[in-house]
Amino acid sequence: MIYLIKFGYSFLLPPGIFILALAAAAVWMLRKRERGMALALAVVALALYVCSTTLVSDSLVRSLEIRYEPPQAIDGDVIVVLGGGATEDTPDIDGSGNLSGAAGNRLLAAARLHFRTGLPILFSGGKVFADTGNEADIAKRQLLALGVPASAVYAENRSLNTEQNAEYTAQMMADHRLAKPLLVTSALHMKRAVMNFERAGVAVTPYPVDYRVSRHSAFGLHRLSPVSYALDNVGASLKEYLGIVAIQLFG
Repeated sequence: MIYLIKFGYSFLLPPGIFILALAAAAVWMLRKRERGMALALAVVALALYVCSTTLVSDSLVRSLEIRYEPPQAIDGDVIVVLGGGATEDTPDIDGSGNLSGAAGNRLLAAARLHFRTGLPILFSGGKVFADTGNEADIAKRQLLALGVPASAVYAENRSLNTEQNAEYTAQMMADHRLAKPLLVTSALHMKRAVMNFERAGVAVTPYPVDYRVSRHSAFGLHRLSPVSYALDNVGASLKEYLGIVAIQLFG
């Protein structure tokens, strides 16, 4: 019963309520004999519904997340972590500014890897927009607070996208005579990140973290409920695929 209730109220919230509105508009147009407009509205409603189900979004995310497995044995001389968003003026335990959820997960994984291996951490990410935080500077503060020594933290705080992550990280690695990076980023983002580092002339060992979906999922009514985070996952997956295609086409 509880799953039926959850399924029902998913249509009372965005995007479910918008899907119902589009469907109702399609029916209204059909009654007015505006068949072309009715068909267009129905197609939009169906597309929005399909993209807002985890049945579809999880499959898209999983197709990217399964590309790489974390290595069993770690062979490298630096842990390279890619940023993924930050706030500038939000309160933190020891300052202001916080990493986004994805970037925070990457940072935590890198800190755990550092304590296990003793490898230094190079965090790459700058201030992308005027109202966002400088990712590497925030990450450095948080790593120091976690007990990582300052001598083991490098902050590449200029890059604005993955291409620049790779370019500026390669420069900093050369300056510090580092050549065998363990690349830590979200599993969803790893394929595109690896391709960008290859373009920059850097061979990396991928260490995917921050998984969005389970490897295996059971079918249930909840898979057909329209939810906003499914749309976010579809958008994020399509962004990765577009980036991969762009690199393949334009090098």
